[in-house]
Amino acid sequence: MPKFYARRRLSILAAFTGLIASVGLFNGPTASAALPTPVSAATARTYLASLTVATEDRTGYNRDLFPHWITQSGTCNTREVVLKRDGTNVVQDSACAAVSGSWYSPYEGATWTAASDVDIDHLVPLAEAWDSGADSWTTSRRQSFANDLTRPQLIAVTDNVNQSKGDQDPATWMPSRTAYRCTYVRAWVQVKYYYDLSVDSAEKSALTSYLNAC
Repeated sequence: MPKFYARRRLSILAAFTGLIASVGLFNGPTASAALPTPVSAATARTYLASLTVATEDRTGYNRDLFPHWITQSGTCNTREVVLKRDGTNVVQDSACAAVSGSWYSPYEGATWTAASDVDIDHLVPLAEAWDSGADSWTTSRRQSFANDLTRPQLIAVTDNVNQSKGDQDPATWMPSRTAYRCTYVRAWVQVKYYYDLSVDSAEKSALTSYLNAC
């Protein structure tokens, strides 16, 4: 199977974050993404202290090795379930596609009324997971990780912001909304802890700093 690798890319789309927010932002959030509540900052600090610190294993990442947007129930796949969960007044058609509603992106504070403007972000990116231990997992476990609705791992956000984030960890990318950063790092650590993924030294340093400010 051919493999490709895209790591720590600094997308030029990041330059447009302010523009995105100004276009999509209405008079305050009309919805709040329903990310499963992450552990407390104190618990996250305990979890972080127990994580293995290791250089990332960059042996080659292939997104296809993480089967995602699997069917969850009826005709609804994982993306559609999260769109419904994280949106307000979401109406879905018979195929479970969201045809109306609104979505508030907590990363930068924009609100959107078209599902096509919204991505489902893997809070801990798939490539990051691969480099931190998922390369040794079974396909079944990678599928569970990529479709995890129980842990704070999937969240509806502005598509361009998600693309700007790419596969970066908190050492190089954080939500522009400072009010969301504590939630973000608590969720990041919880997911890494649950899946027994490692952290690199720069990542741990950044997480420690942000958690200490929570």
